[in-house]
Amino acid sequence: MEEEMADERATRTDGTPTNTTVIERSGSGGTILIAVVLLIAVVIGGYFLLKQSKNDDLKTNAVTTAAGKVGDSAAKVGDSASKAVDKAK
Repeated sequence: MEEEMADERATRTDGTPTNTTVIERSGSGGTILIAVVLLIAVVIGGYFLLKQSKNDDLKTNAVTTAAGKVGDSAAKVGDSASKAVDKAK
């Protein structure tokens, strides 16, 4: 918490009463609390975003590998079919 105090004093030499004004300002610290909560939310959101991205990369790599294997198998079937046709001639 931050506290600021300003004092103003006036003195008269002719004997008439003087006024004293005291102005106090204090903060409740609510701004700091909101900033900390917001920072924590951003860190948690970033963690889950990075984790999601990593999972997507793993899935993409798995699909790419499977597609490559299917392509290799199709090429082998095509070669076998060509050889079978050549033998039949």
